[in-house]
Amino acid sequence: MVLDLAQRIKSQYSHFSKGQKRLATLIMRDCTQVVDLTAARLGELVGLSESTVVRFASVLGYDGYGDFQVAVQQLAKTKLTPTQRIAITKQRIGCRDIIENVVMADINKLRNTLENLSRDDFYNSVESILHAKRIYVIGARSTQPVAHLLSYNLSLIYDNVKLVQVSSTAEIFEQMFTIDEKDVLIAFSFPRYSSKVVNAVKFASSKCAKVVVVTDSKHSPLVAHADYSLIADTDMASFMDSVVAPISIINALIIEITHRREGMILDRFEKLERLWDDFDVYTGK
Repeated sequence: MVLDLAQRIKSQYSHFSKGQKRLATLIMRDCTQVVDLTAARLGELVGLSESTVVRFASVLGYDGYGDFQVAVQQLAKTKLTPTQRIAITKQRIGCRDIIENVVMADINKLRNTLENLSRDDFYNSVESILHAKRIYVIGARSTQPVAHLLSYNLSLIYDNVKLVQVSSTAEIFEQMFTIDEKDVLIAFSFPRYSSKVVNAVKFASSKCAKVVVVTDSKHSPLVAHADYSLIADTDMASFMDSVVAPISIINALIIEITHRREGMILDRFEKLERLWDDFDVYTGK
């Protein structure tokens, strides 16, 4: 299990020196304040040397200050309120061309996702979907529409797709209580992570179902309970996350599944086309 920064600090806090405790307290109190600081600048804030800060990162189990800084950034994303997100976005963009800035940022997210996405996890995810008795899909709050998009497209191909409704925790488990090792759960969550989705992932894992998660980092709380992790760069766009990269992953999943089951899918769509024509689903005007 990969522990996030907060968990590592809490588990080791009693063994820290006085200086390390000051550093840990600052991070836990307001990690957004230190998210972009160098080791030297961070040390200055709490009266420690740069080398002491670097050793602190090592004590926590990180491979250098850079790895530690990534963990701080990840923790900060889970703590930011919508108001703080808006303020940071305003500071980043300033008076520059909004359209160009946002589109270029999304292009960079797609590029980062392409470079870092595990091909093994992607193709194993496809295999899990292809061979599942039932396919469960879940997302909450801002990721609910993304989950709905995948569920809708999969339901055009398969009859065994269930979009888990997240109106209450009890209802989630009622919808999933028969999940077992023959099934797959595909879960979406990004900072700030939904406790409902995390609990659903834990539940599916405990029932030995295959678990595929689409999330933003290897430090995401979903990853520890997943069989396969599809990491999508989301970052933040104002109070909302960009979902360009997660949707691109959805597109790739659907296209790969279509290639694997082309004959069956073509036959299915021919029948759907006749049905759509009979009931005037699409206008010809």
